[in-house]
Amino acid sequence: MKKKPKLTLVEREQIHGWLHEAKSLREIARLLDRDHSSIVREVNRNKNQNTGEYLPCVAQDKADKRERLQRQQAPLKETEVFVYVRRKLRMGWSPETIAGRLALDCPGKSIDDETIYRYIYSPLKHPHELLFNHLTLHRKKRMRKHGRKVQSSRIPGRIGIEQRPEVVKDRKQFGHGETDLMEGIRTDKPVLSVTVERKTKFTQLTLLPNKKAKNKTRAVNKDQKELHLLTMTTDNGTENTGHQNWRMPTYFTTPYHSWEKGTVENTIGRLRRYLPKHNSIATLTREEVRYIQWEMNHTPRKCLQFLTPVEVLTKELNKPIF
Repeated sequence: MKKKPKLTLVEREQIHGWLHEAKSLREIARLLDRDHSSIVREVNRNKNQNTGEYLPCVAQDKADKRERLQRQQAPLKETEVFVYVRRKLRMGWSPETIAGRLALDCPGKSIDDETIYRYIYSPLKHPHELLFNHLTLHRKKRMRKHGRKVQSSRIPGRIGIEQRPEVVKDRKQFGHGETDLMEGIRTDKPVLSVTVERKTKFTQLTLLPNKKAKNKTRAVNKDQKELHLLTMTTDNGTENTGHQNWRMPTYFTTPYHSWEKGTVENTIGRLRRYLPKHNSIATLTREEVRYIQWEMNHTPRKCLQFLTPVEVLTKELNKPIF
């Protein structure tokens, strides 16, 4: 599609006249044979921001000034900044670090990290280079600027972690658990349900045929019975939609705040020593799962003063109840 030339002063005068005739922006676009969005953008950017009045001569001056500033202030078009950014990218600096340090190394110069990202992901400006390889994650395509959007919860009766009793936080009271699922590879249906008691670090592993809520509910209720759990903390995965059938109060972390259930996240990290990422667990047997669980619960832990989770759990279960 051929790109249309920029709006002229004559066209801006026509827009002004038609606006006074109360024509819609869509009708004006049709009369000028312009895209509707171009007319909307023209009026919104160049009208008087206080009165809302659109004057063609003022609009033309604003457009000309914007074009001049764009040419003068495009940072990567200035040799010193251009060379600095490219040199630091090759050194492995992040765009944020480059933007923050530039003012110190080159007084009077500035650049926004967003500009650097746009440059990196604009192959037309450097057709024979793959500048994204200098970034930490080497992503070929850029993620959305504002990242993932927090979706409204699909879990009925969800109770947020902010309502969880304070006694759970300090890990001094026995009986508070965290749970999550661990996957093998994306194509696997089977998953591991991982439940950890926060104080003793005792781990329960259950091999599930899939992520369905009924299977997760069955596993959690078994864990609750065996560990005498008083509360459970989990994330917002759809496998937890049956939490109202769990035999204890359940609290949900803030979406994408995995650190709010750090005990089970750390446990899954340790579990990866036995079941590395990108390895299928579809062939895993229940006997192998029991063996891994035994190993994890009989390994001394620094956070337990080098006792094993089994030893600490045994002490807790043998405490007298008053």
